[in-house]
Amino acid sequence: MTTDYKKIGQAIVKEIGIENINSITHCATRLRLELEDRDLVSDEAVEEIDEVKGVFYNSGQYQIILGTGTVNKVYQSIINDYKELSDKEADVDDIRERNEGSIKKFVRNLSDVFLPIIPAIVATGLFMGLKGVILNETILSWFGATPEIIPEELSLFISILTDTVFQFLPALITWSAFKKFGGTPVLGFVAGVMLVSPMLPNAYDIANIGSGVEPIYLFNSIPLMGYQGSVLVALVVGYLGAKIEVFSRKRMPNSLDLMFTPFVVLLSTAVLGLLILGPVLHIIEGWLITLIEGLIHLPFGIGGLIIGFIYPLSVMVGMHHLFITIETTLLAATGFNPLITVCAMYGFANAAVAFAISLRSNKKTVKVVGTSAGLTQLLGVSEPALFGITLRYGIRPLSVMLAGSAIGGAVLSLLGVQANSYGLAVILSPMMYVYDSYQFITYIVVGIATFVITFIVAYLFAVPKNLLLDVEE
Repeated sequence: MTTDYKKIGQAIVKEIGIENINSITHCATRLRLELEDRDLVSDEAVEEIDEVKGVFYNSGQYQIILGTGTVNKVYQSIINDYKELSDKEADVDDIRERNEGSIKKFVRNLSDVFLPIIPAIVATGLFMGLKGVILNETILSWFGATPEIIPEELSLFISILTDTVFQFLPALITWSAFKKFGGTPVLGFVAGVMLVSPMLPNAYDIANIGSGVEPIYLFNSIPLMGYQGSVLVALVVGYLGAKIEVFSRKRMPNSLDLMFTPFVVLLSTAVLGLLILGPVLHIIEGWLITLIEGLIHLPFGIGGLIIGFIYPLSVMVGMHHLFITIETTLLAATGFNPLITVCAMYGFANAAVAFAISLRSNKKTVKVVGTSAGLTQLLGVSEPALFGITLRYGIRPLSVMLAGSAIGGAVLSLLGVQANSYGLAVILSPMMYVYDSYQFITYIVVGIATFVITFIVAYLFAVPKNLLLDVEE
């Protein structure tokens, strides 16, 4: 049966009240509304509307979970049917700016810098996985070959695919930071390229004691070196460079702006990045990496247990975007990302709870919403399952999900499993482990076990009694 998006939109507006809507927008899965009076809205009535998977109120927004694809069509039908609401259309970022606290805004700004470069890092991770397969001795032996027969030219080509992003990662970050904070992106890119100039000693070579490469010391005291893979240095330089450009353009005469503003920006970022902030931030970044790796690798999987428990909670309050910055730093410095590994079990556990409640419930609407939310979670979008099922039905589903996420994270940490990328979730996430057969197989086994065990426990103990009643809706 064809879904009537027009009818859904009209039902939502009727329950909310058109005069109660101050602004309207949507994101990938949710209709987002700013309301005149939140108390006038019945959550239960809204949740009874076809295709609505749940509602929640957060950061000054009334958010109706509709799911990927559906939300776009419902939103458009509302705008088409209610012309007065077209004047109340808002950008999702504008609403966030008005309602977010300073900490959330800081975390979101960080996330906005890294989101544009995620596809490049994901692709690089897949290239690294393919490299691990192509050059794997066991696989080559099936064809009677060894790694030594791989042509040098082919190895070089593969290295270009796997190494380029991390060699020039600071340039990508400064480009994105300039774009985010109001600067000219190409100036940000040039500022970042200067941080990894081939004329400077390479940071990776300096870190390799056996290479014999050392920094150049300016005035016999200031280390002059490249900052390949240094996320913190690039992030700070990108932010400050953008602010310097904005400041300069406001005060520079128009006749001189085109020439001297770029001059001021690039000189300032070079001095700040290479001579002043770079050496200090590089040391701090090393401490942070050591601290994070130390937490993840605590004995008996304790670190994985803690992070696996905390990560779903961070998603609930919108703080999970901070993890992207940490993951990028780990990847750039070590080539691996154990953090996303221990966080990933949240997706398996959350989907399991949604499917368990859907399967055992005798209420038709819950079955439809739970199945849809579980499938959406398997594809990497967690909000419908988290807010529409897990949180909606009380402490027991939430507790089971948190336990599944935490225990799965602990086991993976204990077994030393770590990704070589990020950005792939649940059913696609094994692609981040194809670089090594042990990593790949172990991750899949633990992921499936987390899903199955969480599903069984949720099915037996986490379904509310009111959903077990023999009710047809």
